[in-house]
Amino acid sequence: MCVLWLLAALLAIGQALPFEQKGFWDFALDDGLLLMNDEEASGADTTSGVPDQDALTPTFSAMCPFGCHCHLRVVQCSDLGLKTVPKEVSPDTTLLDLQNNDITELRKDDFKGLQHLYALVLVNNKITKIHEKAFSPLRKLQKLYISKNHLVEIPPNLPSSLVELRIHDNRIRKVPKGVFSGLRNMNCIEMGGNPLENSGFEPGAFDGLKLNYLRISEAKLTGIPKDLPETLNELHLDHNKIQAIELEDLLRYSKLYRLGLGHNQIRMIENGSLSFLPTLRELHLDNNKLSRVPAGLPDLKLLQVVYLHSNNITKVGVNDFCPVGFGVKRAYYNGISLFNNPVPYWEVQPATFRCVTDRLAIQFGNYKK
Repeated sequence: MCVLWLLAALLAIGQALPFEQKGFWDFALDDGLLLMNDEEASGADTTSGVPDQDALTPTFSAMCPFGCHCHLRVVQCSDLGLKTVPKEVSPDTTLLDLQNNDITELRKDDFKGLQHLYALVLVNNKITKIHEKAFSPLRKLQKLYISKNHLVEIPPNLPSSLVELRIHDNRIRKVPKGVFSGLRNMNCIEMGGNPLENSGFEPGAFDGLKLNYLRISEAKLTGIPKDLPETLNELHLDHNKIQAIELEDLLRYSKLYRLGLGHNQIRMIENGSLSFLPTLRELHLDNNKLSRVPAGLPDLKLLQVVYLHSNNITKVGVNDFCPVGFGVKRAYYNGISLFNNPVPYWEVQPATFRCVTDRLAIQFGNYKK
């Protein structure tokens, strides 16, 4: 039960909602937090370890910044109109919540002494400047949520212990080489909602990272970036301006099991492009401009979910989804969406969906001109 409370707390924080203390938590006692996995940021298989033994004994400090709520190692200072990071934060603090304030700058000594901090929440402030040594004291920081600010660059010298970085909805236009240097534990980055173009990624910008999850949605990408980590299991590039998937665009991403390309302008997927994704389980291509079902789906033996709704598909062939013969596809589909396409669904042969779990897994109709 304790684990469930802790997971619910961090999920709420990640969505930038005001922090609500619902129970008595000691974040340092729960190594289950290290396995947090949600729909947008599945930090599964985290490389971080269990907290040090000397951090497992709870301490109870009388220090608590004015106006904040403190219990055990959780310091909640959200929605207070703060202009700066408060002083008198207990050095044994594990989670510091500063979201929904008016902080404009992170200074050199703002987090001095907070060497046990595990999660830092700075969502929805007005931060424009971060001192190059602001995060230096945070030797055990694993989760940094700094979304919805006014940053124009990724903060320098991020803690080497960092596992998860959420920096979406800022003003970042460039990801320089070396900005993630030394972050061997990082497995999740959410950086959507920034005005990033393909040219904004310097060659080698992601060198050394072993990410599981990366989201660059709601940006200005016109193609799939070709220099992202090969270790990715999830890549989300929805709400961009991608127009086509060319043959070698997905070459280095053979470990993907979820690929999100919805809400783009994709008209063409070159034959053979999807063959580089042998472990793919979910493919999101909804709200694009495809005129046909992408070639190669029957060859993806583990594929179970395909979103193709709201395209310009006019015909569905009997072998578009399922391989010819029996015993070839290892996983049956449990979701195929084709609604809001100009395809005459009454002409589609029932055998088209012979490798689908049941008819309720197929969504048709509702086309609007």
